Amino acid sequence: DNEHGLPVAKFLRDDSELHLDYCSNATGVDWPETELTEKIKIKKLVDGVEKEVEEIKKTIRPGFLETVYHLYSMEKKHGPVIIRLRTENRADKNHLPSLTPVWRSCEFQEREIFDLYGIIFDGHPDLRRILMWDEFVGFPMRRDYVAPDDFEYEPTPHDEVLIEAKKHYPVEPKAEVKA
Repeated sequence: DNEHGLPVAKFLRDDSELHLDYCSNATGVDWPETELTEKIKIKKLVDGVEKEVEEIKKTIRPGFLETVYHLYSMEKKHGPVIIRLRTENRADKNHLPSLTPVWRSCEFQEREIFDLYGIIFDGHPDLRRILMWDEFVGFPMRRDYVAPDDFEYEPTPHDEVLIEAKKHYPVEPKAEVKA
């Protein structure tokens, strides 16, 4: 769980048999809300006779964000060991402990996850955007992200981007040239 994420990471790094001293990769995953269906068998009276009947039970699994870390031991030459930390939801409870204090290689990768998925890493030494500009709104790697259709951020629109950009700007009349 998230509460024990940092102590477990320190244990994995410091244990003499494991000595997982290298985090090769950290990435984010977006798990939107999903409807799960499950077949269950229940006993029911059918025509006065008790029978076992199959019914479908539907439940909603709330969405969450996840960070996945791949750990290796350079000294012991083994791995990967994978750690997965999940947020409570995708909106306001999106905090996870930073593993940068344990593995320095997590610093830029956690910044990238913060920038693209919106996961806030508590205890990170320099949590700020790394790929998108500060005024950018949204998290482009989330499955529900919709790219803006005005493309005003595109410095030189071309191809499909140019077609979409032209929809948002008025057509300027051509100036007359007098000879």
